[in-house]
Amino acid sequence: MTDRTDAIEDLLRSEAPQVLGALVRRFGHFDIAEEAVQDALLTASQQWHPDALPEHPRSWLIRIAYRRMIDTLRAESADRRREEEYVASQPNTPFSHPPLADHDDSLNLLLLCCHPALSSASRIALTLRAVGGLTTADIAHAYGVTEQTMAVRISRAKQQIQKSGARFEFTVDDDFSGRLSAVMRILYLIFNEGYTVTTGSELTRTDLTGEAIRLTRLLHALVPDDPEPAGLLALMLLIDSRRATRTTENGDLIPLADQDRTRWDHATIQEGSELILTAWSQGNVGTYRLQAAIAAVHASAPIAEETDWKQIAALYLALEQVEPSGLVMLARVVAVAHAFGPARANVLLEQLDRDHRLLQHPLTRHRAHAIRAHLREAEGDAVAAREDFLAAADMTKNEPESRYLSRKANGE
Repeated sequence: MTDRTDAIEDLLRSEAPQVLGALVRRFGHFDIAEEAVQDALLTASQQWHPDALPEHPRSWLIRIAYRRMIDTLRAESADRRREEEYVASQPNTPFSHPPLADHDDSLNLLLLCCHPALSSASRIALTLRAVGGLTTADIAHAYGVTEQTMAVRISRAKQQIQKSGARFEFTVDDDFSGRLSAVMRILYLIFNEGYTVTTGSELTRTDLTGEAIRLTRLLHALVPDDPEPAGLLALMLLIDSRRATRTTENGDLIPLADQDRTRWDHATIQEGSELILTAWSQGNVGTYRLQAAIAAVHASAPIAEETDWKQIAALYLALEQVEPSGLVMLARVVAVAHAFGPARANVLLEQLDRDHRLLQHPLTRHRAHAIRAHLREAEGDAVAAREDFLAAADMTKNEPESRYLSRKANGE
């Protein structure tokens, strides 16, 4: 019975964004629509039976949510009277027609949640809530804030969308490519937070990485002719394939070079490699395809010593031209160290630090100190390496990472 109940929960979770999209597309009022959808999902969880599901589950949910929305709108104060009159003039079951019920609103909902008027944090929260189906408590726990704080963030995001006059339907005149890029960036941020959490006792949160992969699969299916979502999906799969080997049984971090590659998920590697191979030749190569290509080079090496670091260094140089961020620059330093030696990498790091202050910037200083520590250790300067290892350990709030850096500082 548990498996059957889980099947219903999975069905409800997959249909929730479709139901929300149908209501928002018809009425707007993102916040009211989401409350109506949550009521419909609760009703379904109480009434549906694994052996007797509705013939058209989405239509059933839409009808229930629609009626809840009518009730809410009719209960609004006088400034809602226009909406009430509009709703009252509509038939009671406008969503029962199969073509409308089968309409896929997932892409528009993703685009709406990543509206440019919202901050990055608000886009992430709203995407996970509205499209991912995570509870406010789940999202708050993942990002290390209280449930009340996250609830306020999500509520303000909905209000901001309402005030901005954002439309649910997008036309050829809209900046679709820009909005699509924003969606991909948010999905990648969600994945990265799950892969190495910012704060806490665990290295990863598989609920976040799994949700990011699920939503990216959805995005790739919605825009199959765009190679960058395919590249993003390939990147996530290739990186996530190493998940089981990243920590010891005690939760301590295992560096990439020391991981047991026979335990990597080779089915996931094959899927990711095939995706990037297909997407690579489709138009100008963007940031996600370049990163996926780098991950594919790592995945293709049966042992760490056979990694083609020169190719990786060249790919990072190309990536730096497309996305000149501090983290990309630091990744190139690591590749150069493996390909050409620590001395050359140290010169590169010093140059990049002079130009971009990587050792001081809040987004790069922890990683920059950790990399410099490894370079100094490789050059035999144990005292200076210890200082950098300790500095990097002090800068991270991820406990497994901090323990690893502290052990390195002590020569372990």
